Amino acid sequence: MESAPDVRVVLCTAPADRAEEIARALLEARLAACVNVVPGLASLYWWKGEICRDGESLLVIKTREGLLAPLEGKLAEVHPYDTPEVLALPVVEGAGRYLAWLRGEAPG
Repeated sequence: MESAPDVRVVLCTAPADRAEEIARALLEARLAACVNVVPGLASLYWWKGEICRDGESLLVIKTREGLLAPLEGKLAEVHPYDTPEVLALPVVEGAGRYLAWLRGEAPG
């Protein structure tokens, strides 16, 4: 295992019918090395004073710390929600070969 202070995993929910399109936009802009699309998510949340429930997909975005600001900007541009979820989680450690690949594909 190798230290990974520059690597982030970003979580973002999206409508199921738009998730792959959003993932491709991030990849084409070289803002992520990989985006997993996890379908079949049920999201319950507060919105405008009411509890809402929607079927969504979860995007698990692997990127670099230096790409977070442009990644958030791209999500604001291509995501259909007024307030898309963007939560960046630090990666403490990872497999050396995987981290080297990720850093090469998301060279932020």
